[in-house]
This record gives sequence, C-alpha cells and structure tokens, in this order.
Amino acid sequence: MKTYMAKPADIERKWFVVDAQGLPLGRVASQVADILTGKNKTIYTPHVDCGDFVVVINSDKAVLTGKKLTDKKLRWHTGYVGGLKEIDYGTLMQKDSPRAVLTAVKGMLPKTSLGRKQITRLHIYKDEAHKHEAQKPEKVEVKGARN
Repeated sequence: MKTYMAKPADIERKWFVVDAQGLPLGRVASQVADILTGKNKTIYTPHVDCGDFVVVINSDKAVLTGKKLTDKKLRWHTGYVGGLKEIDYGTLMQKDSPRAVLTAVKGMLPKTSLGRKQITRLHIYKDEAHKHEAQKPEKVEVKGARN
C-alpha cells in the first residue's frame, strides 16, 4: 500500500464562510486554521499547501470567555529600543476585531513559509457584509461551540 502525496496541480480550492457571532474566538480560530491548512480534506499532505479560502464574518461579535477581555494582552515589538507595545483584548475587540481573529489564527498555523502563504487566503470582516459572494462560499458550522 502506497501513501498518497498530493501535488499542487491536484488541489482544488473552495471558499468557506465562518460566522463568528456569539462563538468563542479560540474555537473559531482553530476551525479556520484547519481549513486553511487543508486538514479537513482527505488529500492532506503536510508539506503541500492544500488548504482552502476562508471568509470570517461578524468578528466584532466573537466572544472571549472568562477574564480574557481584561487580563489577556496582545504584545508586539516595533523594532526600536524600548518599542514593546501591548493592548488588552477588550480594547482590541472594540477598535480592531479582525486583528484579534488574525492573530489567533496565525498562531495556530505553521511558523514557516507555508504558514505565511496559508494566512493570505484568510479574509476577515467586522459585520455580515463581504465581497466574496461571486465565489459562492459554503457556510461552515463551528464544531464544539455551544449555540
């Protein structure tokens, strides 16, 4: 029995829509990361980019459980001396909720050139309006979420 290895020419990319309204940010991010990497497909191959496109809508309405809105912080460095910046997730969700979703998903992807290519297929919108209707995206229900 031979192991199947997908080739870039064999991959068909589909479009999916994930509605983050009322769902925990981590559950949404892990589901999106699986779709971006292609782990939801039977032809998944670790070293080949076989993932699909994902559109996340209602990122403003994603939920952070517990005290994460006040206690959890996003930190980054500007590259200058003393340039460590931080913002708590409560403020981040109000000002720039797509960035919160992006950092959550990006942390679940490989830290390689493959992961950097996969994150480019993620599109995040604050509300329900998005410009990808022409691609006929399929709606995805987030697994394990309490609705």
